[in-house]
Amino acid sequence: MGCMGFFAIPAAGGFFFFCSWIVMIFWGIVAPDVGVETISYTTAMVVTIGLWLAVAPLMAVIAKREGGWPRWFKG
Repeated sequence: MGCMGFFAIPAAGGFFFFCSWIVMIFWGIVAPDVGVETISYTTAMVVTIGLWLAVAPLMAVIAKREGGWPRWFKG
């Protein structure tokens, strides 16, 4: 892994803020159609943390299974 591990945490942090912004934007687009209020950026951050906590274990299970990642996902 070498030097790349050093940059993994800051990159994940930056990606988190970008993902939160995307969640806020898409929530604002969908909210009027669904009939709910729009959310603030800080609420979008909480939603993003929840999504990451739900998706991360699923991704770990997929990565650790015997066959590894599906062929279509590897590219």
